[in-house]
Amino acid sequence: MKNRAAYFGVFTALALILSYVELLIPINFGIPGAKLGLANLVIVVVLYRNGWKEAFLLSVVRIVLAGFMFTNLFSILYSLAGGILSLGVMSLLKWKNIFSVTGVSIAGGVSHNVGQLLVAMAVVETYQVGWYLPALLIAGVLTGLLIGILSAGILKRIRFIDG
Repeated sequence: MKNRAAYFGVFTALALILSYVELLIPINFGIPGAKLGLANLVIVVVLYRNGWKEAFLLSVVRIVLAGFMFTNLFSILYSLAGGILSLGVMSLLKWKNIFSVTGVSIAGGVSHNVGQLLVAMAVVETYQVGWYLPALLIAGVLTGLLIGILSAGILKRIRFIDG
């Protein structure tokens, strides 16, 4: 892909904008840490379009920048754990080619929440936060489904434009 740095900058900016937009949406799931994950839309598209290495770099850069701009250091820690586990799972499933884009995104949403929960257990030094797991799994499936459907649609349009 030509102009990789320019594309990376555009994808980073788009992911940051979506992170900010998500803060403005007054949706409360009633579960600490549960969000729509709009920025993951960009991550999924980059994973399928450019591969896991660029998606990994984009994910880390977005999490760190959004963390310093919109939240705090603890949010960065939780988001990095969730983001890295999520991207690892999504990359493996994409490589195995056994799930659709939507299925890969659902697995990513679920694993993101599991990664955050594992860090929460380590930080508070108790397994009591594990009671959130069922709710976080449901939230991960629903948000992963939404992001997966949107990502699949975007990827189809990108392929049509490239084709």
